[in-house]
Amino acid sequence: MSVPRHTRRTGRSRRTRRTPNRRLRLAVLPAGALILVTACGGSGGGQASPSPSGPPPAASSPPGSASASPGAPGTSTASSPVPPPTARTAACVDRVMNAMTERQRVGQLFMASVNASGASKAQLTILRRYAVGSVMLMGHTDIGVDAVRKVTDRVQSLAPTVAGSRVGLLVSTDQEGGQVQVLNGPGFSAIPAATTQGRWPSAQLQQRAAQWGRQLKSAGVGVDLAPVADIVPRDLTSVNQPIGRLDREYGNDASTAARQSTAVVKGFDEAGIYATLKHYPSLGQVRGNTDFSANVTDDVTTRDGTFLVPYRSGIDAGARFVMASTATYTRIDPGHQAVFSPTLLKTVLRGTLGFQGIVISDDLGKAVSVKSKPPGDRAVGFLQSGGDLVLNDAPSTVAAMASAVLSKASGDAGFRAGVDASVKRVLAAKLDAGGLSGCQG
Repeated sequence: MSVPRHTRRTGRSRRTRRTPNRRLRLAVLPAGALILVTACGGSGGGQASPSPSGPPPAASSPPGSASASPGAPGTSTASSPVPPPTARTAACVDRVMNAMTERQRVGQLFMASVNASGASKAQLTILRRYAVGSVMLMGHTDIGVDAVRKVTDRVQSLAPTVAGSRVGLLVSTDQEGGQVQVLNGPGFSAIPAATTQGRWPSAQLQQRAAQWGRQLKSAGVGVDLAPVADIVPRDLTSVNQPIGRLDREYGNDASTAARQSTAVVKGFDEAGIYATLKHYPSLGQVRGNTDFSANVTDDVTTRDGTFLVPYRSGIDAGARFVMASTATYTRIDPGHQAVFSPTLLKTVLRGTLGFQGIVISDDLGKAVSVKSKPPGDRAVGFLQSGGDLVLNDAPSTVAAMASAVLSKASGDAGFRAGVDASVKRVLAAKLDAGGLSGCQG
């Protein structure tokens, strides 16, 4: 999501959204559920300690370490954010996916929101009914780490067992800092705005990000929908509604934005958390906020411009997730919003930038920028264009979206193949994070 709409702190609202390439690790929750961590490319993964959202961390050592260079999270360097699957790992993922019902497969492609202070009965019903594989904690809360852990444990209790493996849920939140910090209270640091973080030495920021990541793990959160990799030119900070006016940028130049956002990716990886680079290809040149405005357009960004530098850096550092924005980039693909653009998601992100991880959408549930399309068309359009995980802050629309995806997959072999590929990416991330119990690669 491009703007804080559900959190408040010191009178201001807060909101939320990659780390080096190390091996992803999802800690196994008490019940076998897992929590995804921000460790793009490979390591990271759970909540408390090595485990995702469950009591004692069950993973081994933390995915990537802050000291690891921008390579794969468990190694010193890597050109791809996702470690190549071993034959055994691929066999585990295939075994679980092949044993899933169609409803369960499609459910793996959705991340639905639940209240950070406690999932409602209606929200839990939707997660269960549509086998939703990931959740996002939304809405500012001051209940603290221990109380949030109870919320994530409750969500993880819905994790299904397939082919003898417990398939944990990926739990995420928006913990950027400044006006966008969902989780607060005892055990959580008051994270400063990105504009402040941007002035710190990168080694200090990496160290602090690791600390914030460990707090998330302790709360059962494995994915942070951060860092913001967008560059806001200095002369646009006062008019750029989604980023500049909210102090969400690390700097006004490519070098600073790339250096600092990559430090956050590495720090999260060290803590065993999966980071998410957003909002691809950049919201730094727009005026309107896609959460509240339609037809938000960028007439400056190009497929080979400096605004993609932070994304390339974060991807090289192992970021496992990249979030696609819902704005339109006329100099790249004037006919489609980024989330519905094969050019941006396949040709540029997968091709030019070499990203092999999970492409997650910005909100496709409540955002005004996508309201002109029926919910089902939003989900199908995103997946068909190269996306993997549909972020939805309006759980009531999950039914229409899941139904549309199921229908499209049943009659379109090409679309179904894409769905299966996305399901494998999601399951591989869970496996790398330790989230598929009994199916370790």
